[in-house]
Amino acid sequence: MSQKWRQWNRMASKGLWILVILGLVASLPVAYDRIRTEGTSKNVEMIFDYRDLIQLSAYQGNPNAFINEQLDVLKEAGITTMAVYQATLTELANARRITVYSEQDAARLTGKVLTANENATYLLFTDAESRKQVEPIIRQAFASQEIAVEDWSMNGRSGLKLATPVQNAVLKTMEPDPIAMNLLQSKGFHLLPRLGNSAVYNHEALASLLDRFKSMGVTRILFDGEEVPGYAEEPDERHLEDFAELLNERGIGIAAIENLRGNQRGFETLAKDTNYNVARLYSLSGRDSALDPDIISDRFALAAKDRNIRMMFIHTAVQTNTVEGRITDTIENIIESLDGPEGAIQRIENYGFTIGPADSFQVAEMAGQNYFRWIVIVGAVALVALLVSIFIPPLTLLSFVLGLIGAAGLYVLRPHLMEQALALFVAISGPTIAMVFAIRKIDRLHDAGQHMNPGRRLTHGVMLFLRTSAMSLIAVPFVIALLNRVTYQLVLEQFRGVSLLHLAPIALTALYLLFYRKHSAFGSVGKIMRMPITIAMVIIVAVVGVVGMYYLSRTGNSGSATGLEKAFRTLLENTVGVRPRFKEFLLGHPIFIVGVFVALKYRHAIYIMVIASIGQLSIVDTFAHIHTPVWISLVRDLLGMGLGILVGLVFVLIWQIIERCWKKWSPLLAKL
Repeated sequence: MSQKWRQWNRMASKGLWILVILGLVASLPVAYDRIRTEGTSKNVEMIFDYRDLIQLSAYQGNPNAFINEQLDVLKEAGITTMAVYQATLTELANARRITVYSEQDAARLTGKVLTANENATYLLFTDAESRKQVEPIIRQAFASQEIAVEDWSMNGRSGLKLATPVQNAVLKTMEPDPIAMNLLQSKGFHLLPRLGNSAVYNHEALASLLDRFKSMGVTRILFDGEEVPGYAEEPDERHLEDFAELLNERGIGIAAIENLRGNQRGFETLAKDTNYNVARLYSLSGRDSALDPDIISDRFALAAKDRNIRMMFIHTAVQTNTVEGRITDTIENIIESLDGPEGAIQRIENYGFTIGPADSFQVAEMAGQNYFRWIVIVGAVALVALLVSIFIPPLTLLSFVLGLIGAAGLYVLRPHLMEQALALFVAISGPTIAMVFAIRKIDRLHDAGQHMNPGRRLTHGVMLFLRTSAMSLIAVPFVIALLNRVTYQLVLEQFRGVSLLHLAPIALTALYLLFYRKHSAFGSVGKIMRMPITIAMVIIVAVVGVVGMYYLSRTGNSGSATGLEKAFRTLLENTVGVRPRFKEFLLGHPIFIVGVFVALKYRHAIYIMVIASIGQLSIVDTFAHIHTPVWISLVRDLLGMGLGILVGLVFVLIWQIIERCWKKWSPLLAKL
């Protein structure tokens, strides 16, 4: 019976490869839908924070003239949109709409004696237009929170008395400044309102506000704070569905801010209820606005091209120049980063985008995609089972059957978890199987017993590298098809298990080399432990340690880049438009080629292929960044492979020089 079971498992391996091929074919239409979806959003919106401009004006001798001048300058530089916030008394005071007084201030001005029975806030309007436009929104905001509002005046100027201390009054939010919105619209700017969840949810007031936004051409809203309007800690008190309906009725979308520690609470629900009418937004902080203009330009261009970001939100900052004794800002620096042939605007347009209000992705889905996805799932389970067959052959058939049952069960209970888990296992399986096949090929060539000249060994190294890379790429269409949801492109969901993907293929390749090869150390672990330590071993351990530290420094978002790397990145970006991964073309790929070259002569050099597996797993990992367009990832991989071959040739040349020097000098060293 055991013999028959082994026979079934051997036969199953062939059938599994057929299923993998079928899954690969079925994944192509799904991947094509992903590419079509990515091509539906081609507008990039340049946004400036109007509140920052108001704050800057407070340091100017003529605030209104400064604001008007800077608005014209920013418009000329390519800024299309101004972000406006829900107004506060502080912001209205900075904009010279009102003057705010505490109870103590008012007492000093009016000669009134302070009492312990009252602590109100007083304000005066600066002119009749401010009173006409701003008074209604102040009354509405404070009345909605049951704070009494009374008329108040001083020296012939009209104002209001708010029955709350000034410390509390300045925290209350109201509708955006109507005078500011009218000014910005007259200057030709598109508006991006920022709404928070600080006030009590009011359907009628919010509907009226959205109607006003719609009449002013607003197409998208950005949220301010940690929650979206309508969110509440208690599910029964949430109004997200109602808010989404208000947005949908007016065709207004929302914006997702990149690199937040966590999405704003309620955002995922709101995004789903608005049919993912969402655009991703990159925010340039006030501190970063002082960076070199070339760096800022680079950030904007790469955000649009490499990360599917369609909204660039720009802050500015006040700077104190103690040398010149004056207050400055970063607006001029920002304009320099946007303007000119190397500026962000021109570079973004060169990539095929149009500067204008951002659009959301229109999801493309051909008929029958669900059927294709099921074939992909079966093929993905088959690929994982093939990995199992390498290490535990008797479990090949069983792992496939259990994989199908597990996938079906998870699909019913938690379909997104099933997709993410299967995508991770496939991403691990592809490069690991490819590396195992490469190791087997090296062993077969070495066992042939034919002495190969350097040219032939080099040819085998390059050809085997290309074949192995192509096999690793088999996993890519599966990953794309399994994670083909707009939620991944908007980074509302992310590929899970990146750390495991960076480690598992390396560990499995090392496991196979040590214990599963014909010439491996399996069964002789004790012998290895008793082996004398040589200088060569120390050198190998040192090299592996250095490579490991470098690899860890390059993994994830926390890795740092040297000045030389940054310069080289810029060169690649300016010449070919895409930056390949350093750990591919400077580490994994060249070591693969030189590893094969050396291992075909010195069998034990094959252990260097453990390091080479880094390049193969990185090929797949590149496509795990779902927010990056498919064609960018493909070009990045192909460019990394091409450069990796060139660097590999250099590595081989260096090895040849070292080897010849060793042969020449080792006899002389032995005599010393």
